Amino acid sequence: MRLFDTHAHLTSERFKSDRDEVIQRLTEAGVELVLLVGDASVEDQPVYPLAEAHPNFYAATGVHPHEASAWNEEVSERIIRWMAHPKSVALGEIGLDYYYDLSPREIQRQAFDEQLELAYQLKKPVILHVREAHGDATDMLTARVKAGRMPAGVMHCYTGSWESAKQYLNMGLYISFTGAVTFKNAPKLSEVAANLPADRILVETDCPYMTPVPLRGKRNEPAFVVHTAEKIAEIRGVSPEEFALQALENGKRLFGI
Repeated sequence: MRLFDTHAHLTSERFKSDRDEVIQRLTEAGVELVLLVGDASVEDQPVYPLAEAHPNFYAATGVHPHEASAWNEEVSERIIRWMAHPKSVALGEIGLDYYYDLSPREIQRQAFDEQLELAYQLKKPVILHVREAHGDATDMLTARVKAGRMPAGVMHCYTGSWESAKQYLNMGLYISFTGAVTFKNAPKLSEVAANLPADRILVETDCPYMTPVPLRGKRNEPAFVVHTAEKIAEIRGVSPEEFALQALENGKRLFGI
């Protein structure tokens, strides 16, 4: 299979001891492209040096809703600088997370909207993180669509319903699946995977999190995206190779690679 892991946290401390081996394994597994996702709430952005060191790696950075309290003009200017990097293909991950509420919701919404505006102005797609906040997120995104100021983007680590997915599709967004689609207790994700238009699906690991079956309990890594791709191919009734290539091309189109 030819694969694109569209969301990986390879600069996590959990890869510190064996990052080179992880990179070797992803190559052996057929992962042709990897999008590294960083944290713009801090000055250091290791995703960019790592992307520079590997021709098939690209990078994104943004302020996650957990870190929204750090959002200020300095962080905004930092993101603008990083978006000019030649390996920078997206702004994110950004969004709303009402499950953990690690930043006040009003501040989450402000940071989210201002980053959406930045992405629109800079003509960068966004990587969206929405958890237990689909109502507010949908309202905010719909307002942008109506105003003609909605950037392209992807709903990362999608775990919502098919009804919600249709709303996001109507906004022009892509839907990305993690290993969660392989879980036995995720029937609604199977429905989404079965019904999505072929040209709007992406796959990702979100590593080191969201490890797919049959590797639950292990630290996730890009090589494991093969299991997510195989499961979606099974759900859709196509060959794994066909589905993986379609998802690869979708990712390249969205991120301008």
